[in-house]
Amino acid sequence: MRRRGLQVLRQSGAAGQIRNHNIYTIWPEKYSSAVFAAFTKETGIKVNFLRFSSGEALARVVAEKGNPQVDVLFGGPADTFAAGVDKDVFEPYAPKGADKIPAKFKDPKNFWVGVAVNPISFMFNNKVLKEKNLPAPTSWDELLNPAFKGGLQTADARTSGTAISRILSLTYIMGEDKAYEYQKKLHQNIQMYTKSGAGGALPVANGQAAGGIFFLVDTLEIKAQGHDVVISYPKEGVAYAVEAMAMIKGAKQPALAKKFLDWASTADMQKLYETNKIFFIPTSPDVKSKDPALDMSKVKFVEVDILKAGKDRQRLVERWINEVIK
Repeated sequence: MRRRGLQVLRQSGAAGQIRNHNIYTIWPEKYSSAVFAAFTKETGIKVNFLRFSSGEALARVVAEKGNPQVDVLFGGPADTFAAGVDKDVFEPYAPKGADKIPAKFKDPKNFWVGVAVNPISFMFNNKVLKEKNLPAPTSWDELLNPAFKGGLQTADARTSGTAISRILSLTYIMGEDKAYEYQKKLHQNIQMYTKSGAGGALPVANGQAAGGIFFLVDTLEIKAQGHDVVISYPKEGVAYAVEAMAMIKGAKQPALAKKFLDWASTADMQKLYETNKIFFIPTSPDVKSKDPALDMSKVKFVEVDILKAGKDRQRLVERWINEVIK
């Protein structure tokens, strides 16, 4: 299917086909489809898209540098985009609709714009917790409980932006060296590192794993499906991802790229989250979520330096490979 999708992307660039827009997305297909369908409904411009995890998406746009196959990279943690800026794969552009989005959710040189906030959270199977006579963890240290040995799932840092945000949470709370010592201990309790950030969510929901570390959007999706899970946050704090988008350098259809980025920066786009049950927190101050599960007033956040995180991304991944999973 992936090869067929690439063929579609290439064909849409043929002469005269100016009403087709090519995008790589890091968001799940359900979320991306809702956003792109709304854009098509409003503009008449069809979106051809392929979905990848953040690591795969970044590797792809870097590999295609000089001959890009898409015009926009959409969704996914901003540190992925910051890493792409260092690799010179994005074109600076300040979307017309982005002026109200707070500065902390935008690149200072306009290489990317954040359209949602997505915190790290814990999710555990309620039945498993009851069987173990344990409360839902509210501390990073509680994940080291021997009762969870071989029972946790979380994302693989080689492919997933969720994993990067998990590592950033730990390094900002503990300091880098202590964070890696912690991760070595946590490794003993990991059943599986999944390719995508949401990959372990259903196994937790089904009781195949006790719990894990996920982005909030994925845990609330599982809860909305009716699974008996409990969502919690560590008292020491968590990082949150700024879900971003950017124009590809050398985009074959820059006018369409700008039109999409203008539209996707508006409050109207972010209102789609609630109407489509997409559990992101809007970056637009003009969009107020009514869902109490998205009330983060009691959650302790650590503020990540996104530009630094982009520069450190590959080094942190390599350290995780060499010190934690080898």
